[in-house]
Formats: sequence, C-alpha cells, structure tokens
Amino acid sequence: MGGILYNSSELPTFTLTGLPGLENSQHWMFLLLGTLYIVSIVGNALILFIVKEEQSLHQPMYYFLSLLSVNDLGVSFSTLPTVLATFCFHLRKISFDSCMAQMFFIHYFSFMESGVLLVMSFDHYVAICNPLHYTTMLTDSRVVCMGLWAIIRSFCMIFPLPLLLKRLSFCKANILSHAYCLHPDLIHLPCGDITINNIFGLIIVMSTFGLDAALILFSYVLILRCVLAIASREERLKTLNTCVSHLCAVLIFYVPKIGVSMTARYGRHAPRFVHTVMSLIYLFVPPMLNPVIYSIKTKEIRRRLGRMLVGTKF
Repeated sequence: MGGILYNSSELPTFTLTGLPGLENSQHWMFLLLGTLYIVSIVGNALILFIVKEEQSLHQPMYYFLSLLSVNDLGVSFSTLPTVLATFCFHLRKISFDSCMAQMFFIHYFSFMESGVLLVMSFDHYVAICNPLHYTTMLTDSRVVCMGLWAIIRSFCMIFPLPLLLKRLSFCKANILSHAYCLHPDLIHLPCGDITINNIFGLIIVMSTFGLDAALILFSYVLILRCVLAIASREERLKTLNTCVSHLCAVLIFYVPKIGVSMTARYGRHAPRFVHTVMSLIYLFVPPMLNPVIYSIKTKEIRRRLGRMLVGTKF
C-alpha cells in the first residue's frame, strides 16, 4: 500500500492546492479572490450597519436578511486564512485539527444559509398571502425562534462530521483539491471503510438542502397562486417584484451547490481545474452577490447607501 499510514494517535497533515495548471498565476488569482472577499465583507457589513441604524428596517424580513449577511461573513472568514496562505504566501500545509475546524465552519455556514433562505421564503409567503396576520404570525419571539432553529439545526447536522473522519486511518498523500478543507474532498483520503460517513453525509444533505429546496419551491407555488388571484396586473407585478431579491439569493446558492454535487458525483474524470472552479463559485459568489442584489432591489437600503455616499462626498 502506497503512502504513509496514520492512525488516530498520529494525526496527518494535509496539503492545500491552488488552481491546477495555473501555478504561475497564483498572485493574479489572489487579486481576483481578494476583490471578491472585499466586496463580500464590506457589502455584508454595510447591510448589517444599515439594518441596525435604519429604524424602518426593524422588521422580520430585514432581521432575516441580517442573519443572511452574518452567515455570508462567516463563509468568507472561514476560507480566508487558507486562501491567503495558499495563493499569497505559498504555505500549503494544514494540520488535521485546523482542517477539521475549517471544514466544520464552511459546511456549518453553508447548511445555515439554506435554513435562512427557507425562513425568508416563509416570511415572503406570510407577507403576500396573509398580510393581515403578518404582525401576529411573525412576532419578535417567533423571528428569534426561527433564527435559532436555522443555527442549531446546522450545528447538529455538521458536528458529527469531524468525529466520523477522526476515527479513520489515512494512508494516502493527503493532497486536497482546494485551498480549503471540504468534506467531499477529505472523504476520499482515508483507507478505512467510509460507508458510515457516506450514509450520514447523504442523510444530512437530503434532510437539509433537499428538504429546504422542496419547501422553498412549495412556498413559491403558494405565493404564485395568491399573486394570480390579484385582479390588477400592475399589483401582480409589484407583488412579484418583492420576491426578486430572495429568488436571486436562492438561485445563486442552490445552482452552484447542485453544480458542485453533480461534478463530484459524475465528473470524477473531469480535470481537477473544473472541480476547483466549481467550488470557488459555490463559496465565493453567494456572499459577494447577496449584498449587491439586496442593495439594488431594496429601496430603503438603496436610499440609505445614497445618503452615506453623499455624506462621504461632502
């Protein structure tokens, strides 16, 4: 058997990689990814600041948007240390415990985002289909409970993953496909039986991403039915326009997620470059685009940003 055998008492180290075939362009890649980081971090921080300062935004919809921004900041800061080390300083080694911690937080925030998008779809459903009961159904205590549900569920789903990996022996080169640690990447490295890991991984994906996507789709079917019952065409378009930002957030989260899953399952013979690019899109695009979309489509946020820019100028 090739490679070095590690057991639970001698934990391995892992080697991170940048973009295969573009080793000479790593600094340019860091400039690109650095720009995405800056847009993501500044954009989401601005969303949080505006929601906090603008009294008119102290509503359930914007509380959930704030939770989405916190989540996107979490995703960005989870990948930042190793991306910086890999692309800028060419430091590619990462310890087992550090890798497990990074994997936990990346997947934790990913699962949490799915839950936040689900509760946001429920908020839209109540606002459009039961507007008279909106304030009684989505009280502050219920909003807090829904937010806590998304946070706790994600933790409970992801917490066993590092423990299930730690029990296995590693005997391969332990070279990862990315500049950060992801479970689908790590699961191919152990030499032992990974059946339990695969089954558990499938269960948590189906019970979170699968179920959440189905419930979001169902909520929009109900919303569409309510909208079509509105007599005025202008009112129908105005009502649907309130859902555009959330629909965009759902699409930019789930479409890359499906792409990564399909590539991992059916694209095993595809160049490593493809897997790396797909994971970069999945982890970098939603945190960057979410604040941009909500800033463009939300009148109150757009107005406050305008006032801030004018104040900075003068």
